[in-house]
Amino acid sequence: MKNIYDFEMPVVLRDFLNYMQTIKGKSINTIQVYFYDLRIFFRFLKLHRNIVDKNIEFDSIEITDIDISLLKTVTLSDLYTYMSFVSNKRDNTSHTRARKVASLKSFFNYLSTKAKLLDVNPTIELESPKILKRLPRYLNFDESKKLLTSVTEADHEYSVRDYAIITIFLNCGIRLSELVGINLQNIKDNTLTVFGKGGKERSIPLNKACLQAIEDYMKVRPVNGLKDKNALFISRRNQRISKESVQKIVKRYIKEAGLDPQRYSTHKLRHTAATLMYKYGNVDIRALQEILGHESISTTEIYTHLDQQQLKEAVNKHPLSDFSAK
Repeated sequence: MKNIYDFEMPVVLRDFLNYMQTIKGKSINTIQVYFYDLRIFFRFLKLHRNIVDKNIEFDSIEITDIDISLLKTVTLSDLYTYMSFVSNKRDNTSHTRARKVASLKSFFNYLSTKAKLLDVNPTIELESPKILKRLPRYLNFDESKKLLTSVTEADHEYSVRDYAIITIFLNCGIRLSELVGINLQNIKDNTLTVFGKGGKERSIPLNKACLQAIEDYMKVRPVNGLKDKNALFISRRNQRISKESVQKIVKRYIKEAGLDPQRYSTHKLRHTAATLMYKYGNVDIRALQEILGHESISTTEIYTHLDQQQLKEAVNKHPLSDFSAK
């Protein structure tokens, strides 16, 4: 993937991204999101202000000439017109529009309070679209076992490694970026240390299944000709396994397990781990927050839901469920 700083961009945007990464400690993934969101806004702004021909290909609009004099003219009305644009012309969902609002607010807040380049912040009154909370999609207990079984039944050159990867996903609830970033020294005294969003470190206890899967994998893990000797999970090219490779691996086994690869992904395995821990482990919500590395407890609270079967059983066990006055 191309380094985000290799893209052509205005100085004011580069300075903002540098500030968010070096001072605020945002991850490179978050920095990429800021860049892509603001690039779309800059292109829209030039189109909206008739700075470029209205028939121009949107994705070809240059943004390097965006400067503070143009940004000073941005109004709240412009911002809502932009939100209408990304909704109607680019089919952005409410979640995506909410993220774009957050990117705009961060950028203009930086310009007004940190860089002192703006006297007025046009995003102060900008509201984020209402988002209906959706229950996370996850595998149930039987589906999780079926997925793990599909790996062992595959029995190919990398199945032991793949089994360890999926076992850690399902038992520890870590993010994809955290999994590929695991180094050998991150596993010590039956504990896994990972680095989450913003480089925040947290420790996760490893259960018996994880320890056994890792032990089995270490017996077959390559040791010669490695490009990254510290990496736990090694690709067929003898380098640290990539996020894209792990995504493909998970999708393949999901399909082989007879599950829908369009519905489930590496992130859904994180949801699965969290849901199973909460449902079967009697885990305290604060402890679950610590394991998952959530900054806000409200994010963790989505796992306190009851599945539909539990709701059905609760209704059916109601003492009046069989009563009829007729």
